[in-house]
Amino acid sequence: MCGRISCHLPRDVLTRTCAYRNRQGERRLPEWRDADKYCPSYNKSPRSSSPVLLSRLHFEKGTDSSERIIVPMRWGLVPSWFKENDPSKLPFNITNCRSDTIMEKRSFNVPLGKGRRCVVLADGFYEWKRCRGTYDRQPYFIYFPQTKSEKLGSIGAADSPEDWNKVWDNWRLLTMAGIFDCWEPLQGGDHLYSYTIITVDACKVLNDVHQRMPAILDGEEAVSKWLDFGEVSTQEALKLIHPTENITFHPVSSVVNSSRNDSVECLAPIDLSVQKELKARGCSQKMLQWLATKSPKKEDPKTPQKTESDVRQFLPKSPSSVKRSSAVLLEQWLKQEKEEEPVAKQLHSE
Repeated sequence: MCGRISCHLPRDVLTRTCAYRNRQGERRLPEWRDADKYCPSYNKSPRSSSPVLLSRLHFEKGTDSSERIIVPMRWGLVPSWFKENDPSKLPFNITNCRSDTIMEKRSFNVPLGKGRRCVVLADGFYEWKRCRGTYDRQPYFIYFPQTKSEKLGSIGAADSPEDWNKVWDNWRLLTMAGIFDCWEPLQGGDHLYSYTIITVDACKVLNDVHQRMPAILDGEEAVSKWLDFGEVSTQEALKLIHPTENITFHPVSSVVNSSRNDSVECLAPIDLSVQKELKARGCSQKMLQWLATKSPKKEDPKTPQKTESDVRQFLPKSPSSVKRSSAVLLEQWLKQEKEEEPVAKQLHSE
């Protein structure tokens, strides 16, 4: 699945990354439609507006279907046949579209029959992996492998978000296959253009993170065939929908968990082993401090003897109410920490 993406590039930079050649072999830049509706963001969620690439023929009859435009559209398909005045009343979520049922559902086969194919543009997308033995989820940023350059190659996994931001000078955008539709309110008003991202089974590289992934169009030829509905039939275009192994990813901070957070920190790489070590050290320090201040000491003969209930109030409560000395508690805690350590190392190695 795909439920969060990043697309933060300024409009002029985004335009240059989408340069293409038309049917005559001429080098072109796509033009924008409703450009003022584009809002760059490191953390886009469903129902937000994102830029999509599509054939100019959808908006200008009689033009060459190989010519392209960029249009900001709502993420989350609102079918043209939906009979309500408020799109938020749609009773189901169409953020993603499974490739294996794409021709079975009216929400997808109707726009597909009209050639309404688009390419969703993004820096990359986010996915959450469940950490073994816990209910925690570790977020990852997933994107195309980038061309090694002096500036890009100097960025390390533990560098700051400010350093990571330097790589965007020559970033290759992720191009995901999508379907769009046009909805018109019953009582009239502006048309609403919206899209959904087609998903497929995850490739081997990503399968351990999540079982599904977007259908990624890898290369100019795939993008061109998907967009050119005037020359490429639906059946031929659907042959482009399959998993790709040409993908990479890295763990990111949990700051991305909230869609309200919008900064480069959302996609900056982190080192999971360092994070685990820092967390463990902090907990160890607190435990040692607790033991130093709360554990029973040798009593001064002149000091009244503490009762069992006085000592027990400082010890962790357990259903079994078993008495444990401070030394036993510390030994058990350190043993538990040691057993959990390989999980972090395994995540980092992936």
